This record gives sequence, C-alpha cells and structure tokens, in this order.
Amino acid sequence: MSSILTKKVITWALYDWANSAFALSVLAVLFPLVLGNYWGEADGGASATIRLGWITFAASLVVFLAAPILGTIADAGGYRKRFLLLFAVVGALATAGLGLVGQGEWPLALGLYLIASVGFYSSSVFYDSLLIDVTEPRNYSFVSTLGYSVGYLGGAALLAIHLWMLKSPQTFGLESTAEAFSYAFISVGIWWLVFSLPLLFFVPEKHSAIEVTSGRIRAAYAELRSTVLEIRKYRNVMIFLCGYWLYIGGVFTVIFMAVNYGQRLGFEDSDLVMALLIANFVGFPATLIYGVLAHRFGAKKGIYFALFAYVGACLWGIQMTDVREFFIMAVVIGAVQGGAQGLSRSVYATLIPSDQPGEFFGFYSMTTKFAHVLGPAMVAISAMLSDDPKWVLLALMPMFLAGTLLLTLVRLPSEDSATN
Repeated sequence: MSSILTKKVITWALYDWANSAFALSVLAVLFPLVLGNYWGEADGGASATIRLGWITFAASLVVFLAAPILGTIADAGGYRKRFLLLFAVVGALATAGLGLVGQGEWPLALGLYLIASVGFYSSSVFYDSLLIDVTEPRNYSFVSTLGYSVGYLGGAALLAIHLWMLKSPQTFGLESTAEAFSYAFISVGIWWLVFSLPLLFFVPEKHSAIEVTSGRIRAAYAELRSTVLEIRKYRNVMIFLCGYWLYIGGVFTVIFMAVNYGQRLGFEDSDLVMALLIANFVGFPATLIYGVLAHRFGAKKGIYFALFAYVGACLWGIQMTDVREFFIMAVVIGAVQGGAQGLSRSVYATLIPSDQPGEFFGFYSMTTKFAHVLGPAMVAISAMLSDDPKWVLLALMPMFLAGTLLLTLVRLPSEDSATN
C-alpha cells in the first residue's frame, strides 16, 4: 500500500480536498442560502429557486458544450496542469468575490457564481486526466477512490467550520451572520487556491507532440459524432445511458436544491447546513458499505435500491413540515448518493467493449454533464409554474422512475450467462 501512496498520488488527491470545498460549501449550501435570504430577499422563495435553477443549467451547458475542446487540450499533454490551475484560480477568485456582493445584488451574485461553477467543472476535466500521470493502470481504481474520499473529508471539514461561524460569529470576531456568510465565501476561495498549489510542484505531466490547433478542435467535435454512431451499435449501452441521464440528473438536482427547498419551508439556515454536513459524513462510510453489499447482491440491485430511496425521499419531502424530517431525509440521501454514482460507473464498464474504454467513458462523462443540465431546468420551470416548493420534488420523481424503468431493460453479461 505504501508503494501506491506516493507523494504525487497524495498531492493529486489533495486537489479533490481543495475543490470539494466549493462543491459542498458553495454549490450545495452557501449560495442557495444567501441567494434566498440576502441577495434576493425581497423577491420571494420561488424567484430564488428559478434563478438558482437557470444559472446552474447555464453553467452545466457551457461546460458540456466546451467538453470536446477541453478534452482535446487535455489529450495534447503539456497543458493540463496549466489549464487546471487557470480554471481553479478563476473559480476561486469568483468564489471569494461572492463574499463582497452586497444585499440585493443578485445579478452580480449570479454572474460570479456562473464563472465559479465553470471554473470548478472545467478544472475537474484536467484533474481527472492527470490520473494517468500519477499511478499505474492497476492502481487507477484505488487512487481514484482515494481522491473521492479525500474530497468528502475536505468538504465536510471546511463546512463544519462554516457551521461554527454561522452559529457563533462572535467567536471569529464577526459582528453578524451576514458577515459570517461573507467570510465563508472568501475562505472557500482561499482554501481552493492554497490546496491546489502542491499539484503544481509535485504532480508530473506527460508531454505529447500533439499540437492544439483549430483543426484539432474541429476534429474533436467530429470524433464526438463518430462516438455517438459507434455507441448506437450497442443496444444495452444506449438504453443504459438514456436511463442514467434521467436518474443521475435527479441525483445531482437533489444535491444542489436541498438547501433551497428547506429554506422555502421556513427551516433555520444553521439547521440546513448541519443536515448537509451530516449527510456528507454519512456518505463516506455508507458508500464503502454500499459497495460491499452491491458486490454480493449485484450492482443493478444496488442502483434500484438507491433510486427507490430517492423516490421515497421525494415523497417524504412533499409532506415535510418539521426540520427533524429534513435531517432524516439528508441521512437517507447521504447513505445512497455515492452508491448510485459509483455503481452506475460499474454497470457501464461491464457493457462497453473492452478495447474502447477511453472513447466510451469519454461519452459517459459528457452524458453526466448533460444530465446536470436537465435537472436544474426542470426545477426552474416547475418554480415558474407554481409557487409551491413541493412541485420541485414532483418534477424530479419522473426522472427517477423513468430512469429505473429503462435500467430494467438493460441486460448485463452476468444475466445473459444465467439465462443460458
């Protein structure tokens, strides 16, 4: 094990520690809270939901459309660390800038959030591609999981500090909760930058003679078209990707809308932050246990269980009136969130041809990003049609149910063997 945990591996994983602060503290907690209570306070809860939905949709769409270009740059080699740090710096500065936005200035807040989100998602493209530079293929699964685990802990650690700041601003020399929120955004930006720096010095990068030109960028989109045509030959892969696109969009939307939903039900901000913190801490061991059980009983059954848990959580949320119910829902989601994502990747790996993993997983990554576009749009539209926050959950349930139905049509190699 010590031979795997080299300096470059640990340094690479540390970037997950760095940027997960944005994913948890800003994307899931701070931005939804402040958007609804401070920047757009006079506009009502539904307006905040609409704005949050559309700006998240826009950020995901920008990265989705740019993915082939970013992938081409990453494949060229010699540019990945530079572009990762460029997007990380832009994202971190925009995040820190959110701490300087004044009351009622929601257009400025949305603009900075869009820039920060694009920086976060784009830097992740290059971060993922550096995996091949820090370890050998036989260690990819362990090292990749290490980064995911370190990210869980890093995000939860900083969020715990933020919760302390919100509950007791005076302990940190702050005068009010509003000031605590301001410094929380700034601290995320600093955290992201500081823990990104070791990657610059200790993570190697393989160089390539490939040059990034306008011709190669056009070729990237042409290659995407050929990949789509290739995947269409595999019925199981197509069915799975359609189902995955639906239900993983719901999974992502639950994450980024949970705080906004609790806020519209009148729950205290500190309680909402605590619930998300608990969900994150539950997610770390629960994902490991979930993986063990799924290994024994089957990955598809594990995904079914997770999706039924999400449907149950939506039904639970529709009738929710007490903050203790929100805590229960957070624990349930935290217990299945990592499992749903990890097992989906496992199922997909069994369906694709073994001699084309890079091409097929590249399309899997794009499908994931496109799923991040669907959910926020559904939420924004539902909020525009009705001021009742329960419609947000009703809009998500068809995504989980339709995704589950399509998953039942997917035939795994093990199932085909059992029937023969």
